[in-house]
Amino acid sequence: MKVLISGASGLVGTSVADALRKDGHAVGKFVRTGGTARDGDARWDPASGTVDLAAMEGADAVICLSGASVGEGRWTPERKKVLRSSRVDLTRVLVDSLGRLKQKPRVFIAASAIGYYGNRGDEILTESSTAGNNFIAQLARDWEAESMRAEGAGIRTVILRFAVILSAKGGALGRMILPFKLGAGGRLGSGKQWMSWVALEDVVETVRAVIADERMRGPVNVAAPGPVQNAEFTRVLAKVLHRPAILPAPALALRIALGEMADGLLLSSQRVIPEKLRAAGHRFRYENLETALREIVAGKSVVSA
Repeated sequence: MKVLISGASGLVGTSVADALRKDGHAVGKFVRTGGTARDGDARWDPASGTVDLAAMEGADAVICLSGASVGEGRWTPERKKVLRSSRVDLTRVLVDSLGRLKQKPRVFIAASAIGYYGNRGDEILTESSTAGNNFIAQLARDWEAESMRAEGAGIRTVILRFAVILSAKGGALGRMILPFKLGAGGRLGSGKQWMSWVALEDVVETVRAVIADERMRGPVNVAAPGPVQNAEFTRVLAKVLHRPAILPAPALALRIALGEMADGLLLSSQRVIPEKLRAAGHRFRYENLETALREIVAGKSVVSA
């Protein structure tokens, strides 16, 4: 199988590409102007809307994992433009290109996030739940709308709504661990907000599954079936790290320090269930948070071949 990935140098993209290569697939990436392209890669410039269509021909699967980090820097008007452009505008260019191919891929897999649901308190959220109304929810909604246009071109389209991805390789967990190691860890705000999470290994297995399972279409929640409240996540992480968790971060302090991002990312509550994956018989390697964190922190958690 020939697979093309945008965002192949990121945390998820790197792991997915490595795993698919180990499976025997030919994996190429989208390379921006000025980058080094190898055989099987496709050059593109999302800003100008140019894509090497010839290099895309013959791809069986195209995976879009691009998107600037929502957790880096305050959400100023300028930063919001970057977040939107790197998701909505980039995906529009990619989907337009898919529609112009003579031989279209069998499946298009696109990233999204559980931020789609907004702040929902204790509500149990499945793929059929409605979108929220804050900035990150609106961004995810518009992002997904661009991705789903691939269905109109006759391509099976899967939208992966990622929960917080836990990995020893970086990402959110690295930023969480540091305060605990310094003895400054604690719950965020009230600690009652629900945190949905997923181990990187299970993200990779999900990508493998949706490529192979032609029943999978539309939004798919990529979240372990055991979401926990922030206070519980904090307690478990502190236990695993053998560090105290006695310095809570008040909601007001977070809002002063981070602005809108505090409510959008840290204080927002999303109790997400992977309903579609469970219905399809998909099993998660890590369903228990403490087991996942222990193996990740100990370096025992690796993406399987």
